Amino acid sequence: MISFLISLALLFAGYFIYGKFVGRVFGEDPARPTPVKRLADGVDYVELPTWKIFLIQFLNIAGLGPIFGAVMGVMFGPAAFLWIVFGTIFAGAVHDYLGGMLSIRRDGASLPEIVGEQLGEKIKQLMRGFALVLMILVGAVFVYNPADLLAMLTPGQLDRVFWISVIFAYYMAATLLPVDKLIGKLYPLFGIALLFMALGVLVMLFVHGSSVPEFWEGFYNHKPDPEASPIFPMMFVSIACGAISGFHATQSPMMARCLKNERHARPIFYGAMVTEGIVALIWAAAAIAFTGGYSNLEETLSGSSPAVLVNNLTSSWLGAVGGVLAVLGVIAAPITSGDTALRSARLIAADFMGVNQRKIVRRLVISIPIFVACFIIMMLPYEVLWRYFAWCNQELSVFTLWAVTVYLASRGKRYVITLIPALFMTCVTTTYIFFAPEGFSALTMGLWDIAIPYELALGIGLLFSIALFVMFRMWLRGVEPQRVSLEKN
Repeated sequence: MISFLISLALLFAGYFIYGKFVGRVFGEDPARPTPVKRLADGVDYVELPTWKIFLIQFLNIAGLGPIFGAVMGVMFGPAAFLWIVFGTIFAGAVHDYLGGMLSIRRDGASLPEIVGEQLGEKIKQLMRGFALVLMILVGAVFVYNPADLLAMLTPGQLDRVFWISVIFAYYMAATLLPVDKLIGKLYPLFGIALLFMALGVLVMLFVHGSSVPEFWEGFYNHKPDPEASPIFPMMFVSIACGAISGFHATQSPMMARCLKNERHARPIFYGAMVTEGIVALIWAAAAIAFTGGYSNLEETLSGSSPAVLVNNLTSSWLGAVGGVLAVLGVIAAPITSGDTALRSARLIAADFMGVNQRKIVRRLVISIPIFVACFIIMMLPYEVLWRYFAWCNQELSVFTLWAVTVYLASRGKRYVITLIPALFMTCVTTTYIFFAPEGFSALTMGLWDIAIPYELALGIGLLFSIALFVMFRMWLRGVEPQRVSLEKN
């Protein structure tokens, strides 16, 4: 538990110290009008209270990652706790905050437009398709587990199929209605449930925390087959939303369109990510404490899904009422990521097609193909969906980090704060795609059936990262840094 408490303290300190530093590097300007002040349309550009925006952003990005990802990822050993802490502070929160700020400075532009502006037209076109596919994948992936949990909590006739239908109907409403009508009203309630769950589990950790591992006990990989699942790169893909996730950068533009002042950007974007890191830390420790150790946790996970573990843990530790409220919080997390993923897909499509979204008919024209595509993708096995989502998610963070790095460097700002995470995540995703069984073989539908040794995959990842670094330095030498005023950014 000592290591857990140190990790918790570091996350809080990271927000107040490093988060403030990152804000100064970018240059927040409280006097600068935000997009909603000039472009209010009553649909997507709607000024909301800061506390609501925080809860919406937090629930948007939380999803299954900081809970299920942490529960499964803690099997990598104490290294998982370090990744959650330092990944959140130096990578994930920086990624979310700067991505959100760039959107604010570009009138709430969606991620592909932001990335394309920095990395070029070809990358913009690639990102438009890539981000749109990822959003539809998220909408499909984040239906199954909440439907399973709801089926467990309700009478037998309300089965998984029934709840999938209900959740998908809600997705459609949340995608089409003005942001303050459904999302703005429901998210505070969902947020209270999710935060109650985290706080309740945290309190019970002090009662049942004797099995929580300490850093000094050794960084052993406790996966059943550690050679097939090495900490690098597998842990950094498995624990995504609790440390860094490209999906987050697709959600920030929605809140960038509702923010009334830039001084609130750090609590919302950086703060929501730190909050998610805390949730991931709590669940990683709770999974070990509840089951009594790594071997027991592996046995539990091999016989059932993480949803069952979550249900059993909250019911046991928090009692019947507390358990139901806590599980509802866990249900709300993926649902409130799935609905805004499809809403984000609508905004991405509308941005690159140039279709104004003020009228419901135009929103329907954009949304109906997205709903159809999501429904078709839902027919695929859950394991296949998660496999593609996990890699696409982290690859998207690479594009975002490089775009922000170029933005900072071209303005003479301290780009090292994003360059290091960009290089690291480039190496992670490249190594993963060459080494993981769900890499090239899965992505090429089995046409690539050659097993690449780990050492070679890691070497390719390192070489590719070095090559991008060299290209970046060459670009930087050829561009005179522009020290422009914030008004001209």
